[in-house]
Amino acid sequence: MTKKNKHGLPLEVKYCVKCNLSNQRPTSMNEYFHNSESEHTTVEFDENNVCAGCKFVKQEFDNTVDWSEREKELKEICDRFRKNNGEYDCIVPGSGGKDSIYASHILKYKYKMNPLTVTWSPHLYTDVGWQNFQSWIHNVGIDNFLYTPNPKVHRRITREATLNILHPFQPFIIGQKMFALKLAHKFKTPLVFYGEYGGKGGKKNSITTKSFNETIHQKGFDIDPLNGKDFKDAYLGGKQIKSYLEEGMSLNDFESYKPLDPQIIKNEKINFYYLSYFLRWTPQENYYYAVKNANFISETERTEGTYTKYVSLDDKVDGFFYYTSYIKFGIGRAMLDSAYEIRHGHTTKEEGLSLIKKFDGEYPAKHENEFYDYISMTKNEFIDLCDKFRPDHIWEKRSNRWVLKNKL
Repeated sequence: MTKKNKHGLPLEVKYCVKCNLSNQRPTSMNEYFHNSESEHTTVEFDENNVCAGCKFVKQEFDNTVDWSEREKELKEICDRFRKNNGEYDCIVPGSGGKDSIYASHILKYKYKMNPLTVTWSPHLYTDVGWQNFQSWIHNVGIDNFLYTPNPKVHRRITREATLNILHPFQPFIIGQKMFALKLAHKFKTPLVFYGEYGGKGGKKNSITTKSFNETIHQKGFDIDPLNGKDFKDAYLGGKQIKSYLEEGMSLNDFESYKPLDPQIIKNEKINFYYLSYFLRWTPQENYYYAVKNANFISETERTEGTYTKYVSLDDKVDGFFYYTSYIKFGIGRAMLDSAYEIRHGHTTKEEGLSLIKKFDGEYPAKHENEFYDYISMTKNEFIDLCDKFRPDHIWEKRSNRWVLKNKL
């Protein structure tokens, strides 16, 4: 039996022999009950130290998957839900990144759907993120519903998420997962297409999974994420909602974060599908598609913590999400980016290792002033907080510097 620490991380650090990914990599979590005592479910490794993400992608390229048959299924679904009366016939959540551009464009122009794209606003838009968002809706030619939750409340939850679970991106993730459901209900459009299925992140799931309503799905995308409990018993920012209420806030302040009633989902028969189940989903190819069809632009310089220029560009908090992940799990952005590209044959294991050694864990200085102002914290306070979240089995201090105990 694998020994784990109190947060569910394996005490023995291993790395995938194919893509270099660490076995400390957490999979998706139900954020409504994420607090300082939560246990993570981590990426699964087989007896040969191959991660589930590599095995998942392998099936997409070794003829296990019949892509023509998958596309036939997609066409049947589109035919079933297409309205042809001017109303929206599907919901596509996204922010104007490469993946949401690919999804919305191909659904509209190849499969003749009329998608409503819906966007839960980033914490702090970057210039390139806002430019790509505008290019998305103008160049693809689609309707978009951009929603910005109460910035004062959102900022408060972000600060709490940083203090309690070192997860400054949590409020965005909650909205990203749940907002599309509310819009499907509001616009009476019972078909939602999410993008990439979580198996590529390293979770062992069946390659046949395509819909939330048909087979097991990711934690955090549950139809009833509250598990039948009262919303006041849930957590936001690692802090129970009833605690916020005791401090003078009201339930109205948290309405944006409340998930859609699961009974509504059942009654209205809202369907949820991963588009990557039906169409081969390759991040780098999606980037080229977005450039061609929506004038998507990358950064002029590589993103801090990694070597890429075109992934997760829209939020100034993004770099700190990956930096805090490096603190908590010993996994940085370069490791995640290179693992994807190794699996798809765009780089080699050896090249990935070199990139990880060079960039993983780099401090995101570019937007630090805006970030610290946003969470009302000084840099020294943040660094001290990070040190409290370093797991003993991952980190040790040598010559007054923190280093990984078991480097790749």
